[in-house]
Amino acid sequence: MYQLRDYDYDLPEELIAQNPLKDRSNSRLLRIDREAHTLSHHSFFELERFLRPGDLLVVNNTRVIPARLMGKKETGGRVEVLIIDYASGMKHLQDTGTFQCDCLIRASKRPKPGAILHMDGAIEAVVVSHAGRISKVAFSGGRAFAGRLKVSGQIPLPPYIKRTGDDEDLAQKDKTDYQTVYARHEGAVAAPTAGLHFTEKLMDGIRDKGVGVAQITLHVGYGTFVPVRVDDIRDHEIHSEFFTVSEEVSQRINQTKERGGRVIAVGTTSVRTLEFLADDRGRIRPDSGQCNLFIYPGYTFKCVDAMITNFHLPKSTLLMLISAFYSREKMLDAYKTAVSERYRFFSYGDAMFIE
Repeated sequence: MYQLRDYDYDLPEELIAQNPLKDRSNSRLLRIDREAHTLSHHSFFELERFLRPGDLLVVNNTRVIPARLMGKKETGGRVEVLIIDYASGMKHLQDTGTFQCDCLIRASKRPKPGAILHMDGAIEAVVVSHAGRISKVAFSGGRAFAGRLKVSGQIPLPPYIKRTGDDEDLAQKDKTDYQTVYARHEGAVAAPTAGLHFTEKLMDGIRDKGVGVAQITLHVGYGTFVPVRVDDIRDHEIHSEFFTVSEEVSQRINQTKERGGRVIAVGTTSVRTLEFLADDRGRIRPDSGQCNLFIYPGYTFKCVDAMITNFHLPKSTLLMLISAFYSREKMLDAYKTAVSERYRFFSYGDAMFIE
């Protein structure tokens, strides 16, 4: 269960969702009952049927930033810059008046330190340094930079969602489609996609049933797309992502555990954050910092009782996480069923409820 090949599966390319459904909650929902070892097929709007009064949904309220900037080098060659650490850039802006952070640069030839890049939206960028594939870049505009980025930046969709230069209307729609309805705090370069299925109407229905909703923040980073490149997954170094959990939310989670309610994490980002903060009794503490917890089979869950999640890429750390929550073999069997039933996969695809 520790070999990378143990987390592979076959997926027809046509099952990779390229766009969301018009009504988010019409996505399909594969329900897995871990105790009964059963699968059942539903629509996502039926989720509230499976929730109980006293349960607590924990959602990630991070907001995806339009982190992808297009432009030209001084030589005229095209260049693309992807901001991958918005939070540190904002801190640098507060401390110095300049937005500077880690980025990925794509160009025919990577610009050298000191090179000036002319990005769309009258944004100039200076390459400060390189460290491996990561580049430190400083952007012009001072405190106005964030506003310019919202106008000129593009949503950094995962590489399996294909967009061309003719897809300008879709690119504009992605700025809203690739956000949860409860997105609040800017900083992610990828959406916590399990939350994309919720509508305001569904959230209201869940609350009316007596199910609580608590918000935490984890800014999903570029590392979520980085493939595992080692044969033994225990040798993989997981990426770190900034999180924050308030005193109020930690108290609600702990009170839910104490009275026997279920803590239901919406998305693997919520799962990782809660488990990172949990003690041996499943109680969590309020905190902010960097979460670098790598969950794979053999891990003992302490806080999370059930989870809502999308279907994940083969050989990904996210597939390893859900395999730890149930069983690698049973999860792969569930994925085979989803393929045979023509579920839609990945970010804009369908969901699972594992309880």
